[in-house]
Amino acid sequence: MMRFPIRQATQPSRRLSKLFATAITGTLVALSLTSSAFAADLPEIESRGSLSVATEDNYAPFNYIEDGNAVGFNADMLVELRQYADFDVKQDILPWTGLLAAVSTGQYDMALTGASVSDERLRVFNYTAPYASAQHFAIKRADDDSIQSVEDLGGKTLGVQAGSVLLSRLPELEKMLKEKGEEMGEVVQYESYPEAFADLANGRLDFVIDSAVPVNTLVASKPDVFAKGPAVSGPGYVSWPIPKSSPKLLAYMNGFLDHMRETGRLAELQEKWFGESFPDLPTKPLTSVDQFHELQFSNMK
Repeated sequence: MMRFPIRQATQPSRRLSKLFATAITGTLVALSLTSSAFAADLPEIESRGSLSVATEDNYAPFNYIEDGNAVGFNADMLVELRQYADFDVKQDILPWTGLLAAVSTGQYDMALTGASVSDERLRVFNYTAPYASAQHFAIKRADDDSIQSVEDLGGKTLGVQAGSVLLSRLPELEKMLKEKGEEMGEVVQYESYPEAFADLANGRLDFVIDSAVPVNTLVASKPDVFAKGPAVSGPGYVSWPIPKSSPKLLAYMNGFLDHMRETGRLAELQEKWFGESFPDLPTKPLTSVDQFHELQFSNMK
């Protein structure tokens, strides 16, 4: 249970959207604990001739908008999937705060986005084999020499995306800090990461937490503004969530990933968007909390 202070960001220009995000947070939590009984499995998808996927547009390098076009790792994977599949693949772009709830209630067949694996989500979704690492790191201002190690994060104000796995895994950082004799500072939730990064740059936050791939991307693109800080979690994975009521769709999408891996195209896209490939990631779907914990433990160093 989280014992540190948490609040929603309320920048004046985005106050209404923040209030909306706050209002739906409880709803999303409730939906995450319900069964996705309305989700279509592969036979129904093949019968109707189309797969419906939900993506987001504000989480580089997984999915984002550039010059009015959807780009990123998953945008390229969507192109590959449309070539691979014998049915149409229909895409809708949604805000992250409502995306997984829309999939869990059957509005979409799956999420084709950069979704981290977590205990809570594994109770509602199965995941295809991971395609990226999701260990969490602190991001600090490039000129901030006060943050060199985990213990330096004690008492500092941090930003994180609302409804994300990064928020749910903050107790790991709290434990790390406690072992160093420090306490967690205030946690500010944001609807999207660009807003959190803006507040970090202007000094409203001391650091932001994100997973390895977007951290590397951000720091490489703005090295004079941001710098990578210490790790604040154990190992993690990024993959595509599929409702537990759709095991055949899970097998199909994992087969697509196998195809991408065997042809070398997966490694090419990982290098293009993440700056590195991940040849040692698990190749089997993630379907249980126990399996996830076993993988985390086996990869601890």
